[in-house]
Amino acid sequence: MERKRIVERLSVVFLGSFALFVGMVFPLLTLGVLLIEAIPAFEKFGLIGFLFGRTWDPVREVFGALPALFGTLLVTFLASAIALPVSVGIAVFIAEICPRRLKPLFSTAVELLGAIPSIIYGMWGLFVIAPLMAEYVEPFLQNTFGRIPLFGRLFEGVPTGVDALTSSFVLSIMIIPFMSAVVKDAFEMTPPLLKEAGYSLGATKWEVIRHVVIPYALPGIMGGLILSLGRALGETMAVAFLTGNVHRIPTSLLEPLTTITVAIANEFTEAVSDVYLSSLYYLALILFVLSFGLLLVAKFLILERLGRRWRAATL
Repeated sequence: MERKRIVERLSVVFLGSFALFVGMVFPLLTLGVLLIEAIPAFEKFGLIGFLFGRTWDPVREVFGALPALFGTLLVTFLASAIALPVSVGIAVFIAEICPRRLKPLFSTAVELLGAIPSIIYGMWGLFVIAPLMAEYVEPFLQNTFGRIPLFGRLFEGVPTGVDALTSSFVLSIMIIPFMSAVVKDAFEMTPPLLKEAGYSLGATKWEVIRHVVIPYALPGIMGGLILSLGRALGETMAVAFLTGNVHRIPTSLLEPLTTITVAIANEFTEAVSDVYLSSLYYLALILFVLSFGLLLVAKFLILERLGRRWRAATL
């Protein structure tokens, strides 16, 4: 018995050290390195000056993060807005409508999309999607929505296919497998008793899905959305081919832009001065805080509230 207790305690210490390193030590070390490397840029531009600075000029060594930060948020939220209804639709089909024999086939097919390297998505987007967007989709959007007052300004410009809209579309395809997998699992966790109660009251399949399955799985849907947001925020290669890497705040969805990850990837080897390199580390620090903060807010403010509502509804 004494030997078993010693082995158990050693196992707890050994496994706990892994959890401690991954959960606390590694993020703190990463944060510390980014803070140290960003000190020169912080001393020169400050926090407000760098966050809201709109000029990125390596020649004059004047750097502002607002165009890259705005581009990151724009592409991320556009991609999530496109991917969310598609992912929910895929999850509804696989979990509730698809014949049981075909479920593994469709589930595997969707999950395999997540195994494709991001650089493949980027090349496919540049050589296939971008020409199609420039020749057909974007002119159609200009001719249909471009005439609407105010809303039409989102589609002004020359359709090139290398812009915010195409980047968001390709990125949405990348995050659909992750989002749909989480949502599908949430749908499949709905107790059969609840669905059978809906059918016993005369509800149709769609009414059961709408009024029983989706409300019950709402925390899972939000969890899949938040995880996909985190994935989209840090994506680099897929959008590097399609943004244009222009440090400018776009006024239209058909204009080129840049994101934090694209700026770091394209310019890190070109940073010849300490301030230039430190500014790129400063961008990385902003992205780290943004991603970490988003996950914390999602965990403690959104998912916890939804979880309490879900538990209260099932009692």
